[in-house]
Amino acid sequence: MISPKKTTGKATSSLQRPGAAARWYAASVFPGKEDVAERHLRLQGFHPFIPRCERTIRHARRIETRPAAYFPGYMFIALNVALQRWRSVNGTFGVRSLIMQGDRPLPVPSGLVERFIALTGRDGLLDSSGGLTAGASVRILSGPFAEMIGRLDRLDPAGRARVLVAIMNGEIPVDLDSRELVAIA
Repeated sequence: MISPKKTTGKATSSLQRPGAAARWYAASVFPGKEDVAERHLRLQGFHPFIPRCERTIRHARRIETRPAAYFPGYMFIALNVALQRWRSVNGTFGVRSLIMQGDRPLPVPSGLVERFIALTGRDGLLDSSGGLTAGASVRILSGPFAEMIGRLDRLDPAGRARVLVAIMNGEIPVDLDSRELVAIA
């Protein structure tokens, strides 16, 4: 008889990183059931990943900020379709189905989920700042201020940035998308 401790230890080590031959696949989940689907997939030995970000929710004169799925209704699962019983994913609580191409699951483009994992901080939330910090010198990549150098004044969680650009003996605040900026050393 196998003791529960040995089984649990083996399961947790396999959950921490997918195998070398595993690819990432997208699954459609029921609205608001991302956490339920993630928990049940982990119990079955799969490696799910849900990119999360902070969302502000206003309800009954209260404002709350809490983690929410970055892609509501979808999650990613690392699978080796040649070795794993991937059809059981479709019968998991909270999961509608894997995104399919014909009778096989459709893999996500290589590097996409890995990039999301790399952008995930210790708190489990996506960090879209790209290493930008307030007070840093930045170069604007596109738009009417392209190739200008400025100083990052502030960056909000939604990805909007305020840059102070030196124009005509003064600093003019310019609001931009943080994806249009790159930090310079």
